[in-house]
Amino acid sequence: MRTFVSLLLLSAAALVAGEHTGRRAPGFALPDSNMKFYDLADYRGKVVLVEFMQTDCDHCAAFVPVLSQVQQKYGARVAILSVVNGQHDNATKVRQYIAGHKVTYPVLFDQGQMEYSYLLKGTVNNPYLFLIDGNGTIRNDWEYGPFTRDVFESGKALFAEIDRLLNANAPAAPKK
Repeated sequence: MRTFVSLLLLSAAALVAGEHTGRRAPGFALPDSNMKFYDLADYRGKVVLVEFMQTDCDHCAAFVPVLSQVQQKYGARVAILSVVNGQHDNATKVRQYIAGHKVTYPVLFDQGQMEYSYLLKGTVNNPYLFLIDGNGTIRNDWEYGPFTRDVFESGKALFAEIDRLLNANAPAAPKK
């Protein structure tokens, strides 16, 4: 029964995911709290996770260990970029969040333009995650909710999507 429920949740997550799938990921160049800029074009050829989050979001904080597992499992093959809206968060709050949750990937500042270009709407439930392939195409996206918990809480559905994407881009084994 437990397996059935897990499969049902994974299937439901797949159904509610992907509202922006298949379109080109909008470009951006955003600073972190140290004014180092990150440009999506610099990650061409890599899988990129772009997470929209807030420092006072409990679900965002609970997602940090999953993203840390992504870093450990995939290393340099997958880049992680978190984005906060500077209208809600400031450099002090972000530094405290990074230190308190031991975040090891960049947290970038947006004033809302980049978020809008990705979501095409003004409000969002955080966290919101985009999976972008090495060619800059959005391959999947998830908004936190009851049907996407296997993405944000356990990471099972996220790891499955990353594996699928990396395996699809892997060179074919030489024929013997």
